[in-house]
Amino acid sequence: MREAYIVDAVRTPFGARDGSFRDTHPQDLAAEPLRALEARNGFDGPEIEDVVYGCVVPVGEQGLNVGRIAPMVAGWGDSVPGVQLNRMCGSGQQAANFAAGQVRGGLADLLVAGGVEHITRVPMGSDTPGEGHSYADPGGVTDTYFEHFDELTTQGEGAERIAEQWGFSRTELDELAVDSQRRWAAAAEAGAHDRQVVPVETTLEGERVTVAEDEHPRPETTVEALGELPLAFREAGDGVVHPGNASGIVDGAAATLVASGAACEARGWDPLVRIVDTAVVGVDPTTMLTGPIPATEEVLERNDLAVDEIDRFEVNEAFAPVVAAWLAETGADWDRTNVWGGAIAHGHPLGATGAALLGKLPSQLDACDGRYGLCTMCIGFGQGIATLVERV
Repeated sequence: MREAYIVDAVRTPFGARDGSFRDTHPQDLAAEPLRALEARNGFDGPEIEDVVYGCVVPVGEQGLNVGRIAPMVAGWGDSVPGVQLNRMCGSGQQAANFAAGQVRGGLADLLVAGGVEHITRVPMGSDTPGEGHSYADPGGVTDTYFEHFDELTTQGEGAERIAEQWGFSRTELDELAVDSQRRWAAAAEAGAHDRQVVPVETTLEGERVTVAEDEHPRPETTVEALGELPLAFREAGDGVVHPGNASGIVDGAAATLVASGAACEARGWDPLVRIVDTAVVGVDPTTMLTGPIPATEEVLERNDLAVDEIDRFEVNEAFAPVVAAWLAETGADWDRTNVWGGAIAHGHPLGATGAALLGKLPSQLDACDGRYGLCTMCIGFGQGIATLVERV
């Protein structure tokens, strides 16, 4: 089997909800990482064999297969095909995993894989039937579903149940959230995000602006301040999850350049990492968000690796209990996990996040002179995804 490599990884800054990207069409946002990859790596757009893009709410302005439209908007002509996929929050990471499979299987040599989500212009749940646009609304699934499963829950309720199952207090979850914010700020101060985050020129209220930084982080956050926030999914006194220890709602796009060894050699590219292996699993859809635990265990076991042999982890901070449970079950070290801050700080643009998290790992491995990195995410309706990479 051939090897698949990540040659480069870029993302836009993540704009706050109703922030600097509010007048930017999702298709334009989706095209930004493609143009950046082309400019940075010296290929011509039409050389790309396929664009694989995740998008969790592919309706309205994100409909019509944004994976196909993005390279057209990027100026790559009409010869580059594209596909949009939806593995919910794992979509951007799944795009990279699918691209790696194409390369490893000998079906392609050069692909772009990533994702986009513009939650300001296409709100979460817009693709769900019913007035509430919540996939926890029983009207969102067939009655036959309830012949097999007792209930539908929200992801927030799933996070609350995880906190109960593992016995996490609000204070310890808030401490994790504050640490995420501080880590993001320290990394930003050190320029750690600079290789991945590319400025975006766009129009805002009729004026040309350049968006260069993430807009969601709140590095001044304290545990005391978070203690004042109301719960997001339960009544007061009956839960632990609130907006400050959950991922931020943001707009953004991210992409990776995935290539075969032959493609790298032909173009003189030194790839960043080798994609060693990938995994995807299903778990209980009521707690819903425990998937990163077995996904991590599966990919490590299959490659005869211990958790201590992984130098850097990226675990999506959809909700603080998800990361806390993953740490407790895998035995991984928090000091090697989300070292530059996670989605609690920079936000979670659904279809783009997986490519953004995966794209952090090469720079983190360089910074610590490490060998292996692992990215994993929880996914709605009870799934988990993992990608293992090796620095080259």
